[in-house]
Amino acid sequence: MLILGFESSCDETGIALYDTEQGLLAHALHSQVTMHAEYGGVVPELASRDHIRRALPLTENVLQLANKTLQDIDGIAYTQGPGLSGALLVGISIAQSLAFALNIPTVAVHHLEGHLLAPLLEANPPKFPFVALLVSGGHTQLMRVTGIGDYELLGDTLDDAAGEAFDKTAKLLGLGYPGGPAVAQLARSGAPRFKLPRPLINSGDLNFSFSGLKTAVLTLVNNNAQNNKQNNSEKQLDPQTKADIAYEFQEAVTDILTLKCMTALRDTGLESLIVSGGVGANSRLRERLNAATEKRMCTVHYPRLEFCTDNGAMIAFAGAMRFKEIRSKEMQAKEICHPTPENYSFSVKARWDLAELQKP
Repeated sequence: MLILGFESSCDETGIALYDTEQGLLAHALHSQVTMHAEYGGVVPELASRDHIRRALPLTENVLQLANKTLQDIDGIAYTQGPGLSGALLVGISIAQSLAFALNIPTVAVHHLEGHLLAPLLEANPPKFPFVALLVSGGHTQLMRVTGIGDYELLGDTLDDAAGEAFDKTAKLLGLGYPGGPAVAQLARSGAPRFKLPRPLINSGDLNFSFSGLKTAVLTLVNNNAQNNKQNNSEKQLDPQTKADIAYEFQEAVTDILTLKCMTALRDTGLESLIVSGGVGANSRLRERLNAATEKRMCTVHYPRLEFCTDNGAMIAFAGAMRFKEIRSKEMQAKEICHPTPENYSFSVKARWDLAELQKP
């Protein structure tokens, strides 16, 4: 079964073709980072307009790379949420229109389910069940994953997510957008000079909190800037102080994430961990998790770096898995849609709890 996937939840337009027998055939991605960097963050209206410009040319590109035509496609998967409503509407409307014209079914995919299943695209995929750490955009969650659609929330962020804390710290340090890679790069030249808190590190549960850490960074930045002013220096932080703050911030985040992941493995009795989402590309986090899982004699799996950020491959794969599960059970599920003149309505879910998903 050949599935075309559309991802347009935020600031990346991702298109991919996944075959349930041959695997991932082709994928293409356009990032809007350069456009949004001028504003210091994503501008929803600009994001939506750019998705309109990019989606169809990228689809044509992917079909050419895979040596396929629209008539070869058996179904279409698209991101229904969570995300920016306008951006989601672009991907959904194109997916549904193509499905209507080709008389093929569509399936709505949860954006986080795409991230969660992305490591299964690799050559040595994890086997169910496993613990999943989702660190994508505004989400930091630990899940127990028993199968497709069988997800149990173990821990969630109570305020800011790790990715948001990276972005806010980058802004405080005068770095560019997106903040995660900028902070990680700066941290490489930092030293263990400061000490920041590790919120909820000893909470006894698997929840996260990064708002207090962000506030602690703000206080640290202000205190050091004030000291520089009293010494008749520039009010802004000197480069080494910025690097040292970035270093300690990254250590604090990776300390928290690593400890919570190890606790989740211990509490569930599982021996396999997967890490997905943009923060999952952080090299220091991978280093810490690799060492910690090796010590516990467990395994850890990551998607390749290009699939840590939003992409069409994870949506095509997640959609293909749902189509496959449904067909194997020889049943018709409510999430499978056949657009017709009598039934061509669709909607987005800007907010959508992953735990609400059902088994196909």
